[in-house]
Amino acid sequence: MKGIRAAATVVTLTGAVLLTGGASAPGAAADSAVHVVLNGAFENRPGELVDVDVQGVRPGAPVTVHSPVFGSRPVPLAPYDHDRRAQGHHGRPAVAMTARPGAYPLAVRVGGRTVARDLVRVRPQKPPSFRLSDEDGVLRPGERFALWFDDLWPGETGSSFTARSPVLPGPVRLVHDPRGSHWNNPRMFTGTVTLPPGAKEGTYKIVLTGPDGRARGERTVAVRAARPGDGDYLGRTRGPAFFTAPGGAGRARTDGPAAAGGTVNVLWHDASPDPGEEDRLTATSPAFEHPVPLRRDESRAGDGDDPRYFGPARIRRALGAGEYPVTVVSHHGRVRRTGSLVVTGAVGALGPSVPGASALGSSGPGSSGLGVSASGGDGSGMGAGTVVAAAAGGLGAAGVLAGGVLLWVRRRRRVGVVGR
Repeated sequence: MKGIRAAATVVTLTGAVLLTGGASAPGAAADSAVHVVLNGAFENRPGELVDVDVQGVRPGAPVTVHSPVFGSRPVPLAPYDHDRRAQGHHGRPAVAMTARPGAYPLAVRVGGRTVARDLVRVRPQKPPSFRLSDEDGVLRPGERFALWFDDLWPGETGSSFTARSPVLPGPVRLVHDPRGSHWNNPRMFTGTVTLPPGAKEGTYKIVLTGPDGRARGERTVAVRAARPGDGDYLGRTRGPAFFTAPGGAGRARTDGPAAAGGTVNVLWHDASPDPGEEDRLTATSPAFEHPVPLRRDESRAGDGDDPRYFGPARIRRALGAGEYPVTVVSHHGRVRRTGSLVVTGAVGALGPSVPGASALGSSGPGSSGLGVSASGGDGSGMGAGTVVAAAAGGLGAAGVLAGGVLLWVRRRRRVGVVGR
């Protein structure tokens, strides 16, 4: 897969260096540098695009790129101005289909003067190919995978292609995405598909056809469900945990707390989630108004963490204070973990600190000081008791803390609450 290369070629040349006598090129600032960034300038195939970005030339000046790799005619670059914070000239010329392997000079000109030079390297052509993102491994039922068809080859035509197989839920259309990671290859066609969760084990052929119905490629894929001993059979799960403050997933706690009538986020981790589990994970609890779908965290806050999932749960308003089980079932029922959520009185009963950032384990003013109580279906329970520094009824939280009273209460089963 080839996208915009991070290690782009950068050439910085001032007018005094480039031009004899120290004069700058017409249209270029006399005391500024001209920067040229060529993304995808290394080992391009004939027909691929080269992203050319020139900065340091005054707006309004005609900027052109000259290279035999693009043909005999100059390539004009279009000016851009992004809120005056990023200005320059840009273009994406294609390497000529007739270009032979080798290195080709490139010159950037302003008003007839050369202001920068670089090289574009070309590698040989390759025949059309049809590939799958996981063709070297085994696909799981419910797994999502990608298909690619690359026919950057002289004479190839067609704007879309179709993949079919008995294991697929239906025909899969492959198209070119000019804004995707394969922007540089105008003849790269991609598509994605999810295997049915109930797909039967076996070996299947996937056949790709063109608009004319003619077969263009064929791949073989093996489908097999996870079995005992496989690394993803039970995954590597953690949770459930809870947080209330926005963006506080990194400080989630295994006990909460949450206020009746309020909202708490349920957090779940799994380093080896089952395919398609993003659409099936649910947290249930007698404390919730409804079951809570858990969606994968795609934000940058989740970078470097195990795949994590969360969803907001609304706590029943008439719920009494106490400890309630929260259960998450994953891996087609093979994993079942139950944690304990401590529910305080109704929203506002203990002051504004209850539904706020104090629920994230802070020890500062307003912190509930509630301890941890959790049990896992894999035997990872945390003991028989819960440390509580505030009682939700009778004594006020502030009074208990002021008196320095620390209560140790054994975990009790609430009437009507399902035990763990």
